[in-house]
Amino acid sequence: MATNETTQLQVKRREPDGSRSARRLRREQRVPGVLYGGGDEPMSFDVDARELRLALARSGAVLDLSVDGGKATPVVLKEAQRHPVRGETTHIDLLRVRLDKAIHAVVPVELSGVDDAPGVKEGGVLEQITREINIEALPTAIPEALVHDVSALEIGDTVILEAVPVPEGVTVLDDLQETVIATLSAPRLQTEAETEIEAETELVGESAEKDEAASEE
Repeated sequence: MATNETTQLQVKRREPDGSRSARRLRREQRVPGVLYGGGDEPMSFDVDARELRLALARSGAVLDLSVDGGKATPVVLKEAQRHPVRGETTHIDLLRVRLDKAIHAVVPVELSGVDDAPGVKEGGVLEQITREINIEALPTAIPEALVHDVSALEIGDTVILEAVPVPEGVTVLDDLQETVIATLSAPRLQTEAETEIEAETELVGESAEKDEAASEE
């Protein structure tokens, strides 16, 4: 859901001085980041990890960023790097924006009603092919996600991007007809593991036959 409200985020300017400094910041529960855009030079900063987590959770798309207590400027999250195990944010890139100018953004696609789909109940395999799509919208109109209801899917059905509902003010940049969101295929009669076991059994059988033939000679 998009939101017209913004969330304040206080950050401190810092000098970019390599990975050692970044590790020290993370030990102090602060996250390093870089601010881009707006016709200005990129600026390095760091922010309290807990404040960042809370701000991203309730901001929707737009954050009001204040550097060293100065005047706030609207920004959006450009990219967030996360720890592969703990999942915590280790670095963020923010982008200055104008609230009256549309920007490009990448938003996730979520599927709802999966367990209710008749094809799934019959044992079919639902596979989500596309998990993110490219859109254009005003910063305050960017949705957190596009949600598509798949509760009516039957085995053999395919969901293309054209079927996914899009909020007013959002333009989808990906191909509506060619972008496959999900497929629901028939249950596999034989798993890959079973196939591998059978193949190994056949090889063992062939080897035994050869040994037996050799011994008879």
